[in-house]
Amino acid sequence: MRYNNEAEIMQALEIESWRNLSKDKMIRFAAMMPDMDTEVALKIVEQFPTFKEFARDTVDAMERAHESTLSANKQSQEYVHQALQEIRAILKGELDKDDLTWEQRKFIIERIQETGRMDFQKDSENKKFLDAVFNKALIGAGVAIALGVAFVGGRLVAESKDGSEDSQDH
Repeated sequence: MRYNNEAEIMQALEIESWRNLSKDKMIRFAAMMPDMDTEVALKIVEQFPTFKEFARDTVDAMERAHESTLSANKQSQEYVHQALQEIRAILKGELDKDDLTWEQRKFIIERIQETGRMDFQKDSENKKFLDAVFNKALIGAGVAIALGVAFVGGRLVAESKDGSEDSQDH
């Protein structure tokens, strides 16, 4: 959808005033920017005196959430790996018993193999998860860059308009 005026953008963001623009809605606003008329986007950005600080705070919050997610994931991964190692150690101890039948030995070996597959599956899931988290971080960084570019671009356009008006007056 193409946004041609502030009212359309505010309606899409479900806000009545730019003062109601939360961090979540700021991110939505940034994602909508490619679909906005450039002049309208610049007029909106100019209305935020603390836009740079707001964008920086948003990026910092995203970074903290990203680090927390990675830390929790690493800890969870270590717990699962450790638990599977302990299960294998117990199974190996059982396998060392001399009075086991062939069927019992086969069962224990199959359980050891199963824990290996579970460990491998968990590692594969973790890599997919990390890839998804990395992609989200890239998107977040892209949004931050877009916000920064929009802010700087808006200031440059505004400054160039001021300069062109000055040169036309002379």
